Amino acid sequence: MAHTITPDSDQYDSERTGFQLSASHRPDVIFAAENAADVRAAVSHAAAHDLPVAVQATGHGLAVAGDGGVLVTTGRMNGVRIDPAARTAWIEAGTPWSKVIEAAAAHGLAPLSGAAPAVGALSYTLGGGIGLMAREHGYAADHVKAIEVVTADADLALATPDKEPDLFWALLGGRGNFGVATGLEIALFPVTTLYGGALFFDGFDAVHAWREWVANVPEKMTSSVAVIPFPDVPFVPEPLRGRRATHVRIAYAGPAEEGERLIEPLRAYGPRLMDKVEEIPYTRSGIIHNDPTDPVASQSSHSLLRELPPQAVEAARSLTTTIVEIRHLGGALSRPPATPNAIGNRDASFLYGIVSRGGEVAPEHAQTEAALRPWSTGGKALNFLFAAHATEEDVKKAFEPTAYERLRDLKTTYDPADLFRHTHHIPPR
Repeated sequence: MAHTITPDSDQYDSERTGFQLSASHRPDVIFAAENAADVRAAVSHAAAHDLPVAVQATGHGLAVAGDGGVLVTTGRMNGVRIDPAARTAWIEAGTPWSKVIEAAAAHGLAPLSGAAPAVGALSYTLGGGIGLMAREHGYAADHVKAIEVVTADADLALATPDKEPDLFWALLGGRGNFGVATGLEIALFPVTTLYGGALFFDGFDAVHAWREWVANVPEKMTSSVAVIPFPDVPFVPEPLRGRRATHVRIAYAGPAEEGERLIEPLRAYGPRLMDKVEEIPYTRSGIIHNDPTDPVASQSSHSLLRELPPQAVEAARSLTTTIVEIRHLGGALSRPPATPNAIGNRDASFLYGIVSRGGEVAPEHAQTEAALRPWSTGGKALNFLFAAHATEEDVKKAFEPTAYERLRDLKTTYDPADLFRHTHHIPPR
């Protein structure tokens, strides 16, 4: 029997609150799921009472804060099974990447995990997944083998490229619109180390050096850059305190000596506040971005760019209280996967985002998007659409037009009552 939590329970606030503190679900009832049977019970209850369903693993990528309805929390479903011979992992709905990374490393393997090991692996993957080896291997979603999902009629289905292929295609990109995924089989790769870490430069100008450098790097090199206004507080490393610094993140999935040679032009750019790039075990890959692990309130927006000329870099120079992040895409991200899925916008070369602290949307989000419009593809990346920016209009921009129309058709087939609407919403017809 699923454990249910109602608003009068002492557990209610802690259970409904995730990593993202800018907003929280406020459901009528929470189903704290421990297995697929609990998820089926939650969906059955929601369907019987005509209630919308929201799902939360770690709460990093909150799209819509559900007001009322049913919230299924999956953090207790965190099992991992590794098949070293097949180089695959089976992960449950609420498993963070950290558990997958550790389990795979015991067999000399690694997943296509992202910057933050604390993020839920399943939801990250269903939204695409631009990870630390993305330019070499593509999206995490491109390497999914099977998806276990509870559909709107509370049935448990296994979707694969051969069995329920339409549902499989739609879930990989369409995320929570078609059911509650309870498990995922993903490919693993024979990677034990990365040449990776962080270079920190004073001020903003090093972004231009990074922009020029990425023009000639191989696909084994996945990198990004962030400009961060660091507070003058004790927990910030002394060289960064009170500074606005450029943080170059390096992840090279090849020999360390090759990686060292490749980043030499960056090191030659000028004095570094900190240089933390070296050969590291994949289990320490979280130090590359060093994302926060404590819950935060923030707002994030982004643009996908065809190119990154100097003028585009300059669009964010004046944002002295906002975090600016630019990710290098291309490589395998630009190519169609062996098994088709709904992930769109593979023509983008860069993802240009800004993050502001607090729960309110700052005006610089719209201002920066407008400044970047000359180089924008017009598309969006689903996993980077949060809260106020996860509108139906922007969700639509995450897909190619024909793919979006197919997704709406499949939504009408699999969820005609729109039970799963507290997500990156794709409406039925």
